[in-house]
Amino acid sequence: MAHAAVSALDLGGEKQLLQFFPEPVRLHLLYKVPNHGFKMSDLISKFDQEGRFIVIVYLESGTMKGGYMSKRPGFYCQEDRGAFVFEIDHQKANVFPVVNHHNSIIFNREKIGFGGCLNIYSNKDKTLCVDVGFDDTYTPTDWSDEFEVPFMVVELHRIQSVGDVLLNPWRELSWTEKERGSLRKNLVSFKPACQSLNQVRVLLMGPPGSGKSSFINSVRSVMFGRVLLLPFIGTATKGFIKKLKSYDIRSERGGKPTALTLCDVLALGDGETTGLTLPDALAVINGHAPEGHKFQSEAPIKAETSGYRPVPSVNDQIHCAVFVLNACQVMTTSEDLTETLRTLQAEISDLDIPQVVLLTHVDQVCHAVQEDVKFVYSSRILQEKMQKAAEVVGLPVSYVLPVKNYSSELSVSCNTDILLLSAVHHILQAVDDTFEDYCPSTPADNKPSSDGLLFDK
Repeated sequence: MAHAAVSALDLGGEKQLLQFFPEPVRLHLLYKVPNHGFKMSDLISKFDQEGRFIVIVYLESGTMKGGYMSKRPGFYCQEDRGAFVFEIDHQKANVFPVVNHHNSIIFNREKIGFGGCLNIYSNKDKTLCVDVGFDDTYTPTDWSDEFEVPFMVVELHRIQSVGDVLLNPWRELSWTEKERGSLRKNLVSFKPACQSLNQVRVLLMGPPGSGKSSFINSVRSVMFGRVLLLPFIGTATKGFIKKLKSYDIRSERGGKPTALTLCDVLALGDGETTGLTLPDALAVINGHAPEGHKFQSEAPIKAETSGYRPVPSVNDQIHCAVFVLNACQVMTTSEDLTETLRTLQAEISDLDIPQVVLLTHVDQVCHAVQEDVKFVYSSRILQEKMQKAAEVVGLPVSYVLPVKNYSSELSVSCNTDILLLSAVHHILQAVDDTFEDYCPSTPADNKPSSDGLLFDK
């Protein structure tokens, strides 16, 4: 199955590159070698009629070299007073502006050149080659002349003006210490609308790397007032959590549990052959799966499973399903994972259980948000990511909640806490809204109905 190409540029490299521009800009990947092939003609064809462009060459040495065109090049030699070449490695990032404007860009069917500093061309076999060197077209680079330099990736990006931060956010949220205290107090004092319900059990489901375990750690960190370092957070490519694990959210260290319990499970996979399966997910939601159950594709949850609950109570069941998606990956979600998410969403809808989407890693896709998460609802980039997340799962955009998990920090911050607590607040509201319609009126109604619905109607 073909997947959309993703830039090899990491967040650190992108941040260094964007610093070369005097105004906020963003990159839009147009072509990537080897994903789109090695033919020069294919690369040339990706230049739009208008716009600014940057070519990035990822050398095998680990260094990135490239060149910027401030306008679409015409054929043959061209003057470009805004052009520059650059070099980025682990130690430094250097930009070399054009000094000899004439013939600063060379562009034809066989070659893209930035003076004599960087040339990308077709060899006799019509495959892509890269030469680097030194000349007086650009500020001296000290690059030695090298021909057919070994490279791993070549990318062409269009440069877009960001206009990223909107004047008026599309959602309102107060970013004050008072708001943080109010949201925290609401969580501590929250009582479910249905008196028969002791705890609100929220199930987090998402692919590997989505950040569901980190979300649990982050919420607990908010409540404790410091970032917790817990052993269940991992970076394994197939997911770190392998079993059903429930975490009570306490008001403080050693304090009483709040009414919120966050439940973690095996990560979702692409299709039914990997990761959490649909039958196992529904078994967890309906309360049949015992705490600590270890998920195994060859041993689905059934009546013979150790600890299986044949007649679970409402307090054994899940009261809200949360799909957790990574903002860095949501635009390239595979068709198989999309189908898995939508199938789950449809099945859960039939159980009358509220559903929301958590969009994590929002600070890694927008530099304004990276600087301060208070721009999360003013970011055009995040707005696009949230719309895509809603589309992938099959829910309205109003059901998508952006969050920033604590990962590299050692201390909590007010605005990150507010965003996390706001997401928790909306999850609890969604549960109460559902109980408004289906809350059992007597203890006898606590039993699940024969068709597996959470509440009797």
